[in-house]
Amino acid sequence: MTKPLPSIDAWMREAKADPTAARCGMYLVHNGVVRETPKAEVRGVPTDGVQPGDKVASLVFGYDEAKVEAAIEAARQLPGIFYVRVWLNEGELAVGDDIMFVLVGGDIRPHVIDALQQLVGTLKNECVTELERA
Repeated sequence: MTKPLPSIDAWMREAKADPTAARCGMYLVHNGVVRETPKAEVRGVPTDGVQPGDKVASLVFGYDEAKVEAAIEAARQLPGIFYVRVWLNEGELAVGDDIMFVLVGGDIRPHVIDALQQLVGTLKNECVTELERA
């Protein structure tokens, strides 16, 4: 099962119509996608999933909604950040399927880049579950 994809064009229209838009000088979007190379290979960390040298056929993906909301709220509190939006897929996803979209808007480039990196890191490390299958 996968969720309907959001429209990044619609997200940007909504962000630019938001009352915070006048304070934003930059928006960044992250689009995480299922890849065929296993996490154990690209990150060099042991996993319960597909091992180095093998290929990923699918990814079972889920998340803790309360943790995601807490991560979004924490990102909104970062310096210079005025807009945050997150979409996470769920279920068994094939290679090439979208895992997540994250949109961050803020005042200046360093603030937005740092916030996007921190938020995506928190989502990946603390909020989601991923199990690769061969």
